[in-house]
Amino acid sequence: MDDRERALGAAHRSATEFLGTLDDRPVWPRASLEEMLEVFGGPLPEHGTAPEAVVEELAREAGPGLVAIPGGRFFGFVIGGTHPAALAADWLVSAWDQNSGSSTLTPATVALERTAGRWMLDLFGLPSTASVGFVTGGQVANFTCLAAARNAVLSRAGWNLAERGLRASPPLRFVVGADRHGSIDRAARFLGIGSADLIIVESDDQGRMRTESLARALADGEGPLIVCLQAGEVHTGAFDDFAALISVARQHDAWVHVDGAFGLWAAASESLRVLTAGIADADSWATDAHKTLNVPYDCGMAIVRDPADSIAAFRTGGDYLMYSGLDPWDVTPELSRRARGVPAWAAMRSLGRSGIEALIDRLHANARRMADGLASIDGVEVLNDVDYTQVMFRLASDAATRSLGAAILTEGTAVVTGAEWRGRAAMRCSMSSWATTPDDIDRTVSAIRGLVNA
Repeated sequence: MDDRERALGAAHRSATEFLGTLDDRPVWPRASLEEMLEVFGGPLPEHGTAPEAVVEELAREAGPGLVAIPGGRFFGFVIGGTHPAALAADWLVSAWDQNSGSSTLTPATVALERTAGRWMLDLFGLPSTASVGFVTGGQVANFTCLAAARNAVLSRAGWNLAERGLRASPPLRFVVGADRHGSIDRAARFLGIGSADLIIVESDDQGRMRTESLARALADGEGPLIVCLQAGEVHTGAFDDFAALISVARQHDAWVHVDGAFGLWAAASESLRVLTAGIADADSWATDAHKTLNVPYDCGMAIVRDPADSIAAFRTGGDYLMYSGLDPWDVTPELSRRARGVPAWAAMRSLGRSGIEALIDRLHANARRMADGLASIDGVEVLNDVDYTQVMFRLASDAATRSLGAAILTEGTAVVTGAEWRGRAAMRCSMSSWATTPDDIDRTVSAIRGLVNA
């Protein structure tokens, strides 16, 4: 064996050993950043080390600082564990080492990504001709869609952004819901839209934008307009009323964008599809395959109804580059990148349409089971309607709620992360992993019951 084969063999052994510990290891890391810096820090060694030994050292020493995200009891944030086919495909992507911006240069990986994108459009019920750009995650997916939106609405107003830039451009109206995800504000900031420029529309008790409030917000203004809606509020899992809201936005010639980082996948389930009714009438959609499809980081998708809008915002130049009509680098901000869409293709190929639907339904069933279990504990209040995959709960006081949150992480059975809802402390469980079983839910509820009653 050469160095490459030995290093890959060490990586395979170490990965298998790590995955084998997931059922019993504490879910939250047992070491701090400072302790990990002590292990891995220090000056750069003067002399090298054999690749196999480096991999073995890495696997041996990193353990205490790793989170058991691939297991069944990580309910923090909205992070899914990696599906087996996607994990193995991701190893191949690294071994293939394909720079997947050009379909001429890397036709195999671009074909796989293009197919994955087409399958997603079909699952979501979105226009089959839309562009699908594979980016790092939900944050950059929102940015990519909104960059295309900004270019398009300014163009409608007679302003050539590529030629003239933002200086002296028509004022842009950027409308968001009160309970939008922070990635929308951050994407706006990247695009030169400050917090003072946001038009914020009030939402209901579950975080859904109010239709009548949107109508009032748009009634008096004029000029280039972008309206951002949401599929899956990150605390409650609630979905905006897309049919009603998009109808209002269309009366004002708005570009409508949907942040569907994890919620867009509800469209793949017959029983949950009602949550996304009307969503296909928007102009762009952002989602993230690592959250609900359970592929490795990083794999967000920026979907734009008219590919011409993506091309106008992102088409690159360079006489040394290879072009073939519509390339991946025409619809995203990146040139060089790994073939991040290949694991998404592998996950969908492995699961099939029925398997994807079963996965989404299982995540919802897990959320319902968690909510029912938590509600059975004296002193615990479930705060949201569990229509999708999120469960939010609290104790009687903010102090008790925060104390419980810290105790859960220390106890180690599961990870549940803190939040704030309507000015009060809360805890949030996100059902995102294919690996979560009913037993994982019951073990978590039992651990929380013990902590509450301690």
